[in-house]
Amino acid sequence: MRNLIALVLVSLIAFSCSSGRKKGNMMVTGQIKGLKKGTLYLQKMIDTTIVSVDSIQLLGDDKFSLSDNVDSPVMYYLTFDGNTTPKKLMFFGEKGNITIQDNVEKFGFKPTITGSKNQEVMDKFKEVDQQFKLKRLDFIAKDLEARAKKDSLEADSLATAYQKLVRRRFLFTTNFAISNKDSEAAPYIALTELFDANIYLLDTINNSLTERVKISNYGKRLHKFVTEIKEAESKKTE
Repeated sequence: MRNLIALVLVSLIAFSCSSGRKKGNMMVTGQIKGLKKGTLYLQKMIDTTIVSVDSIQLLGDDKFSLSDNVDSPVMYYLTFDGNTTPKKLMFFGEKGNITIQDNVEKFGFKPTITGSKNQEVMDKFKEVDQQFKLKRLDFIAKDLEARAKKDSLEADSLATAYQKLVRRRFLFTTNFAISNKDSEAAPYIALTELFDANIYLLDTINNSLTERVKISNYGKRLHKFVTEIKEAESKKTE
């Protein structure tokens, strides 16, 4: 009898916990292989602070289900604690069902993410941008070598070539954002990758966005950023 009562109580508690979990318009499910114990958090940036919007305790099961209400597609984070080192996985959240597959050892390094159209755009951008990053590392290595040899001519030549690489990356990023003007990833890329670029490039992207994207979270932020730069430059010329 006691065992029966205990079983009923456990069932009621489990039902209460599961039924009490909120269900937003974005469902994030998946598997983090190797994460058998700990708490997995779904987070996003609100103003300037990263806050947790949902969480789940994993006890012997590495599969998860998390949720949030998405008004406008934005970048989300998965992070965990417990018996592992805290790490973060970034992905573009939006309405619908998103699936994430990863492993605890290389968490966030190269996850498989499906169900987010904006994430697909980000993945395409990162694929090409990674080549620019590798070339940048190559320039840094060659520059250090030239300076060690006190070869000023080689160092100057590398500096000139590096600036050309930076300009090519800026142009590629601008063209990529314009080509994806109907994706919320476009203003996000502009804000995170072109914040120190010529205002002309930022303004070109801002003007190219579709009306739907212009009123999105990142669309509004890009417009505000561009406007503030223009106003600051205008004051300098007065």
